[in-house]
Amino acid sequence: MKKTIFTVLSILMLFIGCNDSDKVAAEVAKIPMDLELSRFDLEFAEATPEGLPGLRATYPYLFPAPDSIWIMKMQDSLQVELFQEVGNTFRSFEDEELGLQEMFRYAKYYFPEFVPPHVITVTNDVDYNNRVILTDSLLLIGLDNYLGAEHKFYGGFQRYIAKGLDRKYLVSDVASAFAKKVVPRPRDRTFLARMVYFGKELYVKDKLMPEADDTVKIGYSEEEMDWAIANEEPIWRNFVEQEYLYSTDNKLNLRFLDPAPFSKFGLELDNESPGRLGRYIGLQIVRSFMENNDIGLKQLLAMPAEELFKKSNYKPRN
Repeated sequence: MKKTIFTVLSILMLFIGCNDSDKVAAEVAKIPMDLELSRFDLEFAEATPEGLPGLRATYPYLFPAPDSIWIMKMQDSLQVELFQEVGNTFRSFEDEELGLQEMFRYAKYYFPEFVPPHVITVTNDVDYNNRVILTDSLLLIGLDNYLGAEHKFYGGFQRYIAKGLDRKYLVSDVASAFAKKVVPRPRDRTFLARMVYFGKELYVKDKLMPEADDTVKIGYSEEEMDWAIANEEPIWRNFVEQEYLYSTDNKLNLRFLDPAPFSKFGLELDNESPGRLGRYIGLQIVRSFMENNDIGLKQLLAMPAEELFKKSNYKPRN
């Protein structure tokens, strides 16, 4: 009898959750969103030295160097090949444009003060650490960082870096850049505070990209996602038993939070694990908190990590 009651309640809660999501989606769909998009990458690839003054006048913030540097870039064979590869891959930007429009609508819904930036696509010599730059008024996207994990330009990169250089992650990377602007940096230096900080960032992406798969939002492959889910309980047990939660040891960042080929427990299973498992756990803590508390998104983002954790009633999946 108890099992039957539990099943009915579970179905009811799922129905209520879906109904709330449908209401939000309907409201978001009403938000007008005209995306201002400029394909500077194409304009520069097709330009001549004589056309540089016109480009400089249109995009002054992209031309800090003298014209001679840009002319050399136009005539460099590797740069020309880069322009060609980007042009071939992104002959159409329509899917990404639609994805950005939808994401900006959700940003406007949850953060009414948000003003959509002017989106400008560029090439940036495959500077993957700065593949997306978001300011108050501009969004620069380096398209040469999204040519696909197997692209020849990425042959010298470590595998865990190259696999993220795919166009399926483009909108997700923009959502990450936005999340970094709205999630306050933690004042507390504990491992728990840092996990919750990254968990908040990923939870903002939950809200901005409700239809996206967790693999895209977190940057995991299907196999890595399956590993994290299957091992959530022993991961959490290890963190607790090793007394990591309230530790201020910065080495824990390198082991569990920073981009890396795998997480570093100091166990034989390390090579099987994905990197950044601390961020994954942080997201589960934040999701658990939101499931167990009636609170708005902005209130969540301002909440101290320890208070959030205590009220989350987080229990890892077995």
